This record gives sequence, structure tokens and C-alpha cells, in this order.
Amino acid sequence: MSLEKYQTELIEHGMTVGALKFGTFTLKSGRTSPYFFNAGLLASGPVLDTLCSAYAATIARALKASPGLPAFDVLFGPAYKGIPFAAGTALLLHRDHGIDVGFAYDRKEAKDHGEGGITVGTPVKGKRVLVLDDVATAGTAIRGAIDTVTREGGEVVGAVLMLDRQEVGKEGKSTLAEVEELLGGKGRVPTILKMKDLMKWLQEHGRTEELAKMQEYWEKYGAKEDS
Repeated sequence: MSLEKYQTELIEHGMTVGALKFGTFTLKSGRTSPYFFNAGLLASGPVLDTLCSAYAATIARALKASPGLPAFDVLFGPAYKGIPFAAGTALLLHRDHGIDVGFAYDRKEAKDHGEGGITVGTPVKGKRVLVLDDVATAGTAIRGAIDTVTREGGEVVGAVLMLDRQEVGKEGKSTLAEVEELLGGKGRVPTILKMKDLMKWLQEHGRTEELAKMQEYWEKYGAKEDS
């Protein structure tokens, strides 16, 4: 199956701005990876349009899928990178898909004056919340966001990822499967891109050396049930 247009655009725009790189990188986990995606560098108008359009298309598709995402009220973007991504995606869900939701994000430190609290934007109390995250390796950021939303009285019903690295997580299963379990099962964590999509792009563009390194990494750390 070929890549969707928005997937190809995100890969190519990511490479153009240096957000997606192929080479040798040491991850927080200590693993040596043949690629790295730094979403913080997706920081221009055109690239933000590409990314948020991809998030919106992925969410709209997942809401119609079975099993898929349940309906939700608020998009939650963990600070700091998630803030513009959540705002842009809420805008494009409304403009391009007729899906109207609020957006919220967290403060790094709780505010003790004004309205107070740890979250900003649409109040999450009593609401169904979809967490928006960039790259999931161990799922730490998603788990942190779930804790924040739950503490503020909201219910996290799913998460949407920019990139699933498709690696084995803490329990020996893929990180995605672990987070899905946490959020109610299959279909609760749609992703724009998976590691296998990057490999498909490399193959289509004849980049055999990088593809071989990705394949080697996949054999070592890949969550095979995701393939």
C-alpha cells in the first residue's frame, strides 16, 4: 500500500527543515537509532500547516474507523511543543473536516493567581479528551498527559501520535499497544507515521543504505506485532 499524500508531505517537509534525519543518534533510552525526528524544528507556517493537516486527517479517519477513536470534546497538547500543534489541529479539524472541538495545554508550573490551575484553554473537567503527542518511544509524555488531565477532572479517551517508532516497550509489547491498553483498547492511538512508513519512503526513493540500517534496527528493537 502506498503512502498517503499527507504522510509523504510530512516526511519530505520534515527532512527539508532538518527535523527528520537519517544517520546515527543516541536516544534517551540508550539505544543507537538510525533516524531521529525532532518535532521542535517543525516551526514554520508551511510545515505547521503540513503537520496539523496530517493530524487532522488522521483524527477524522480514526473517528470513522472500527475499532477507532470515540468522540471527544478537547484536544490536549502537552507543553511546550504540543501547544501550537493542538491549536493548529483544532483549527484544521473545524475548517477541513467540520469537527468542532476545544483545545487545552498544561503549564509547567501551577498558577496560584487568576484562574489558577495547571491547564490553560478549554477546561477539561468533565470532558472527553484526546491527547496529541509527537514521537512515542517509551510513551512517557502520553502517560504524563493522562495524569495531568485526570487530575484536572477530565477523561482521556485516546491519543494521536505524529510518529510511532514501533519499538518494544517496558512490558515487552509495543509502546503503542501498552498505551492503547491504558486508554481502552485497539484503535485508541492512531498515528500519522510509523517507522515502517519511513522505511517504505526510503525504499521508494532508492535510499538502500539508510533502509538497510533501518531494517537492522527493526530486527533488533521492532515490535513485530505492529508490522
